[in-house]
Amino acid sequence: MKIIMAIIKPFKLDEVRDALTTLGIQGLTVTEVKGYGRQKGHTEIYRGTEYAVTFLPKLKVEVAVPAHVVDKVVEAISAAAQTGQIGDGKIFVYSIDQVVRIRTGEADAEAI
Repeated sequence: MKIIMAIIKPFKLDEVRDALTTLGIQGLTVTEVKGYGRQKGHTEIYRGTEYAVTFLPKLKVEVAVPAHVVDKVVEAISAAAQTGQIGDGKIFVYSIDQVVRIRTGEADAEAI
């Protein structure tokens, strides 16, 4: 079992969710986050004064999947979240040792 964490632009969430639904992924977790990468933020003008915005709003999408579908899920997220512009985000994949569904007590693959 793996967990896939993707940092994406906020306006791409619906496209990513639709792509995952098409693959049969039933659930995901979304968190509003702020950060920066190579783009290093940007400047904005508010009431005639220029301000540096160093942390940009992003979304962190997390989804737990069986190991055999990881490549398809990563490909789907990447295709749905891509704009071709700097700041499209990153995808991280890491292992899950154990999963337990609290309501039923199901464990591991049955709990996903």
